[in-house]
Amino acid sequence: MSRRRSFARRAGGRILMARLLKTVVMVGMMGAGKTAVGTALARLLGVEFRDSDDEIVRAANRSIAEIFERDGEAFFRARETEVIARLLRGTPCILSTGGGAFLSATNRQLIHDVGVSVWLRADLELLWQRVRHKTTRPLLRTPHPRETLRTLYEARLPFYAEADLVVDSAADLSLEDMAVRVAEALRTRPDVLED
Repeated sequence: MSRRRSFARRAGGRILMARLLKTVVMVGMMGAGKTAVGTALARLLGVEFRDSDDEIVRAANRSIAEIFERDGEAFFRARETEVIARLLRGTPCILSTGGGAFLSATNRQLIHDVGVSVWLRADLELLWQRVRHKTTRPLLRTPHPRETLRTLYEARLPFYAEADLVVDSAADLSLEDMAVRVAEALRTRPDVLED
């Protein structure tokens, strides 16, 4: 069987067939929906979903928060680059990355050369609504987490803007609708989805 996976879905009453040729790397801020939308997109395309943070946690046998606390962010980022490189070399899949992964010039270039990056762009208020009650965000463990999120958001926007494709998140869209929105953006790239 080909390493490239096929998928079929109904669109406007017709069946569309396509094969995923490159790994699709979901990038963006925490709370943008990279994991949730990525999982729905993987189901839609009939390919595997991978999460770089989950891969790091499995390898280290510790949570992201524990890695940050014990070894620091620089150590974590080095492992993140290793994991992304390994997953990009594998069978094309949907890969969700941590919010800071795309800040690295090495990661951005690697993803651009081997896969395709999709920025799930969401406004600050939507992001805050999604992350404000979560305790699994080590970067938001500050006295003023909303202000921290705003600072991160403003600092990271120029990096995310370098993504190959941009898909806007919307609070009123279901995960499946967002996955279709991303798939439609991918269809503009015949080097990624082949009809």
